[in-house]
Amino acid sequence: MRNKCVVFVFCVAAGLPAFCAQHVAVHPRPGLDSGEQEVIRQIVDMERQAKEASLHRDADFSLRTLAEDYVAITPLGQITTKQDTVSARRSGQLRYEAINITDMVVRLYGDTAVVTARADVKGHQLGEDFSGPYRYTRVWVRRSGHWQAVSYQATVTQ
Repeated sequence: MRNKCVVFVFCVAAGLPAFCAQHVAVHPRPGLDSGEQEVIRQIVDMERQAKEASLHRDADFSLRTLAEDYVAITPLGQITTKQDTVSARRSGQLRYEAINITDMVVRLYGDTAVVTARADVKGHQLGEDFSGPYRYTRVWVRRSGHWQAVSYQATVTQ
């Protein structure tokens, strides 16, 4: 269980942790202007890219999109950094077969976006299965016109 939780954060945190388009619907909420709706679409796309980066072990995505002060908290309470995430991607020891993201909600607070979602993951690290259901929160901040992940937290669910 310990490795299962740590592995999920390393891979999905850089973008644990995103999703296939058929699994997430962006429904404009009443009261959101077109600019806010566009920002939500951008964040949903960042989450999609994060998922693809996890599936393809794309360390460059983590280098581009994780803030230098990025911190992730694993389901076991361990803290991981940007460098930890990049190293985990580059090692090639992690293998994702599938990541299915559902129940995604994006909330905006100025230049900050908070994403919560469910991730059903199938994968292995060094032959050990870490498949299962998780819930996660990722915080994106817009800096110099670009979105960066600054925080991530994952929890194993049943």
